Amino acid sequence: MRITQAHIYLIQIASRRPIIVEISTDAGISGLGEAAIAYGIGATAAAGMIQDFMQEIVLGRDPFAIEAICSEMYDHSFWAKGGGPIVFAGISAIETALWDIKGKALGIPIYEMLGGAYRHEARVYANGWSFRSSTPTEFAHAAERVVKDGYNALKLYPLAMPDLNNPDGMLRHVSLRSLPAEAEKLAIERVRAVRDAVGPDIDIMLDMSAELSTDAIIRLGRAMEAFQPMFFEEPVDPFDVAALKKVSDHVNLPIAVGERVYSRYGFRPILEQHAADILMPDIGNTGGIMEAKKIAAMAETYNMRVSPHTCAGPVSTAAALQLDACISNFLIQEVYPYRPPQHFNLVDQAPEWEIRNSIMPISDRPGLGVELVPERVQPFLWAVCEP
Repeated sequence: MRITQAHIYLIQIASRRPIIVEISTDAGISGLGEAAIAYGIGATAAAGMIQDFMQEIVLGRDPFAIEAICSEMYDHSFWAKGGGPIVFAGISAIETALWDIKGKALGIPIYEMLGGAYRHEARVYANGWSFRSSTPTEFAHAAERVVKDGYNALKLYPLAMPDLNNPDGMLRHVSLRSLPAEAEKLAIERVRAVRDAVGPDIDIMLDMSAELSTDAIIRLGRAMEAFQPMFFEEPVDPFDVAALKKVSDHVNLPIAVGERVYSRYGFRPILEQHAADILMPDIGNTGGIMEAKKIAAMAETYNMRVSPHTCAGPVSTAAALQLDACISNFLIQEVYPYRPPQHFNLVDQAPEWEIRNSIMPISDRPGLGVELVPERVQPFLWAVCEP
C-alpha cells in the first residue's frame, strides 16, 4: 500500500478554521487528520505546512510506517527541533490520518493498536458556553443552562470579555503586566457567581490563558482557592517553566498546562520540575496520537494526570477520544458542544452529538470512527497534493 494523494480542507465556520487533511492510498483506503490551529492566527500557515510535508516527505510512502514517517518529518524539516505550533500541527494532522488508514485497513479502532481500551467512554467538560457573558449574573445564568443540559463539569475564563461582533470569540481586557483592581474583582465575582449557581457538586475549571504577570496570577489564584476549581489552567506563559513552578508552589490548586506546549520535548522540563499537576496535550498540535500517548506515559512516571485539550473540529475530538481510551492517567476531556451545527456536520458521526450527562462514548468503528461528508467539506478545499 502506498500514499497517493492528499486533500487539504481549510474550513471556515463562524470564527473557527479547523484544517483537515484526507490522505488517500492506492488500496482505496483514506484517513483523516486535523491540525488544531483552528483559533487565533495561523490556519493558512498550518495548511501550508501539511502541503509541504506531503509533497516533500509523505507522498509515495507506506502509510503503515507511521513512526518512520514522523521521525523523518521531525528530523528533516529542520524547523521541527525547537519548533512551534505550525510545524507540529502539520505533523499531527498527517500522523493522525496515517493511524486512521491503518485502523481501517486492519478493521479496528486506533486504540486497539495502542494497547487496547482502558475505558469505552470519557467524562467531558463543556467549554465555550461563557463566551457571550460579561457580568457575574450573566455567567451564572449561562452556567445554569449548561448544567441543565446535563454537564457536571464546565470551564470558564474569568478574565475574558465577549467580542459582541464575533459571538464565537472573545477579547481580553487585561495587560500582560498587571491586573487592575476592578478586573481582579470582576474575575473573582464571576467565579463566585458560577459556583453559587451550580453548587458544590459540579466541577468547574478556570482557564487564565497566561494573561498576567507571575505575582498578579498568584494573588488571583489564592483568591480562587475558595471556589475549589478542578484545575487552574495556564496561569503564566507555559514556556516560562520557572514561573509556572513558582505559581504551583504558591497557589493551592492543581495547575494544568499544555495547550501551547509541543511534543514530548516541550513537556519534559515541566515534568522534570514538577511545575504542573495536569498535562493538557492537544493531539492536533503536539505531534499526533502517538506523541500524545508518549507524553501521557511520561506524565504517569511523574504521578501526573492528563486532560487532553481540544478546541478544533470533530476530527480532532475523535482523535482525542482514541487517546482517552488507552491511557491509565486520563482525567477528563474538553469539548465545545455549543458551536453551530455546521461545525459538527462536517463528519458523519460527530462525537459531540453523542454526549449524555457529561459522558461521551468512544467509538469502536475502525480507525478514528468518523468520515467526512463530501458535500459539506468540498467548498473548503484548499489544496490537492499529488506526486
